[in-house]
Amino acid sequence: MKKGSNVYGRMSNSSSSSSSTLRDEDVEWEMRPGGMLVQKRNETIEVPPTILRLRVAYGALRYEISVNSQATFGELKKLLMAETGLQPGDQKIMFRGKERENGQYLELCGVKDKSKVLLIEDPASIERRYIQMRKNSRIQSAHRAISSVSMEVDKLAEQVSAIEKSISGGIKVPEVQITTLIEMLMRQAIKLDSISAEGDASSLKTLQGKRVQKCVETLDALKISNAKVKPVIVTTKWETFDPPPVALSQWELFD
Repeated sequence: MKKGSNVYGRMSNSSSSSSSTLRDEDVEWEMRPGGMLVQKRNETIEVPPTILRLRVAYGALRYEISVNSQATFGELKKLLMAETGLQPGDQKIMFRGKERENGQYLELCGVKDKSKVLLIEDPASIERRYIQMRKNSRIQSAHRAISSVSMEVDKLAEQVSAIEKSISGGIKVPEVQITTLIEMLMRQAIKLDSISAEGDASSLKTLQGKRVQKCVETLDALKISNAKVKPVIVTTKWETFDPPPVALSQWELFD
């Protein structure tokens, strides 16, 4: 009976150990009031929270972060965002060779004071940032090109105004001056068409295109008005004057 009792004891211990292992591997989850899914805590164990000092490695950089022992890895990511500038969604935290989920508790995963964790930027985040940098570079390049065209259009618009003022005043302008100005404006229109713009740069491009079009239309109308202006012929009429009469001098005779 005693021997059987020992066998039963070993079986019971083995069963208990196996059950404990299964409980460790099967992580239960629960929903917090804010909607965040977190690892379910064992309500029968009351452990007072402590402050843990974690050593975080991020590439060649090293950080020491103080965090509540009952915090989650998601909350740790928020603290790391202030240090690294990485958004929580762009972070991956490795502890003991495994990536940890946002809802897992530090203490339930075995994190202790002065534990080491590895912070990695999500490769998808790196790719997104690279794409955004290229996009920003294209936008800045478009802004510079449009600004250059805008300055040229400003100068040409001043010449259009001067020609319009002359013709309105009845002064005929050489036609070649008008046609040359139209050609110069069309060159700026071609430059605008070659600029690849998006966002607010696209709006600026459209605005400058309308300015060029308006100047060309104005010159086309001025060309017609200029043809109707008759050249002013200035003639000089000389006035003739008669010489003054010669006064007769009376000579006085002396003996």
